[in-house]
Amino acid sequence: MKIAIIGVGNIGTAIANGLIANGTCETLFLTKRNTGDLASYQGKKGVIITADNKEAVKLADLLIFAVQPHQFQNILAELKGYITKEKIVISAITGYKISQMEAIVGADKNIIRVMPNTAIAVGKSMTCICANENGNKNMAATLSIFENLGATIVIPEEQMQAATVICASGIAFWMRLIRATTQGAIQLGFESKEALHMSVHTCLGAASLLVDSGSHPEQEIDKVTIHTCLGAASLLVDSGSHPEQEIDKVTTPRGCTIEGLNEMEHQGLSSSLIKGLTVSYEKITQISKD
Repeated sequence: MKIAIIGVGNIGTAIANGLIANGTCETLFLTKRNTGDLASYQGKKGVIITADNKEAVKLADLLIFAVQPHQFQNILAELKGYITKEKIVISAITGYKISQMEAIVGADKNIIRVMPNTAIAVGKSMTCICANENGNKNMAATLSIFENLGATIVIPEEQMQAATVICASGIAFWMRLIRATTQGAIQLGFESKEALHMSVHTCLGAASLLVDSGSHPEQEIDKVTIHTCLGAASLLVDSGSHPEQEIDKVTTPRGCTIEGLNEMEHQGLSSSLIKGLTVSYEKITQISKD
């Protein structure tokens, strides 16, 4: 299958890295106005870098749009003449409804919305998916791609906004929890590198235990939450990056993620977790003395 990613920013890059790592497609077109930003993909087998969206859309079978929301309408309007009934249109764009896409390219097209998270780069995304009537008929191709890049769940479109908060923004929320646990471990005497290693692998272990043991009901919200936690920890283990670096990839100016994070901190998210760790430590110290 020939896949085009239109707009290779943070989430587009994460999808591209996952597709390349898993060998999911025959040819991968990556488009961006400044192709210099994509220099690291030069020479990779099957990858074609271009600033020409029209050329990529004409040649690809499946189109993944990962541009900024304010850019999407104009880009889709420019490309609608090249989007035939055979192509699958996938939007990974926050808040842009199927009806809005249909109004531009036609309701007779295969239109699918996906909401992955940045853990897709390491094959551990939690991707929520919905589609129009034609898109549902062609859902198999989309599922075959995203199931190779983590867990998937098909949901009604009215749940996509909530899914965005839980799994896409959720990566940043879990990162902040890991960061707070790390800070608590440092306060209790560990070096920062040791503290982060312990925090990440404890989070990874908790999520893996639930996924592998099946000890928790696989209801929709359970699956989304557990796999988002697993994705956050896996992303840190595989990339070797710091939680705050990964948070920066998810947060955008005036976006829902940074507003949620700031409100959590205002309500004492990190401080309460650190306090809980220190109180627990004080208790076990007392038990040891007794």
